[in-house]
Amino acid sequence: MVEPLFYMQDLSSSRVGSVLALTGSEAKHAVSVRRMQIGEAVQLTDGMGMRVKGKVSATSSNSLELLVAEIISETRPALEITLVQALAKGDRDELAIQASTELGVSKVTPWQAARSISRWDQAKEVKARARWQQIVNEAGKQSLRAFWPEVLPSVSTGGLVSAIAQFDLVIVLDTTGNKALNQLDFPKQGSVAIVVGPEGGIEANELELLAGAGAQLVSLGANVLRTSTAGPAVIAALTLR
Repeated sequence: MVEPLFYMQDLSSSRVGSVLALTGSEAKHAVSVRRMQIGEAVQLTDGMGMRVKGKVSATSSNSLELLVAEIISETRPALEITLVQALAKGDRDELAIQASTELGVSKVTPWQAARSISRWDQAKEVKARARWQQIVNEAGKQSLRAFWPEVLPSVSTGGLVSAIAQFDLVIVLDTTGNKALNQLDFPKQGSVAIVVGPEGGIEANELELLAGAGAQLVSLGANVLRTSTAGPAVIAALTLR
């Protein structure tokens, strides 16, 4: 059985043989929901690559103590994938970032596309971005990842065009794309961005701007995927490659 994973912000004091005290909401979840018992194996992460494994040595209603048996400092993947997810109505954009996190995405950028029905103004951005970060954190914990994605500030189409040069490869998913995924030469290391439009698709002038800046327009075939599934589908394909 794989040890359940819980979040602990500061793991700098971790030493093999030492005891770490997990408190707050994570401890309450571990004790009350997961019902962790003394002697059971568990692991902690700071979401930034540190993984601590051990066994539960004591519990109370709002705390859990872990006897440290192993400390692992993981390295970031050689190829970092950024999902540029257009804001979408309902929870479709949230489903996209959740699944993408489980599949290994490194960063998430919200995109205010021209056809995005959902809009983040300055006041809404802080709360909405915090919610996205919470979603990817929970998905990172559920999938037992030691590195959790960072949700970056939202970008307009102009901001996205300006950012393309920062990546080794940028893929824009659209039914009008003139390339298939298997026709692209993917780098083995560096950075790749996957751009997913909203429900109504990406406007022609946006596609022209993105392609002009160096992005590759890619079609996923005859089947049209929802904005909630397109990004995860490509990330799954990339991780298999």
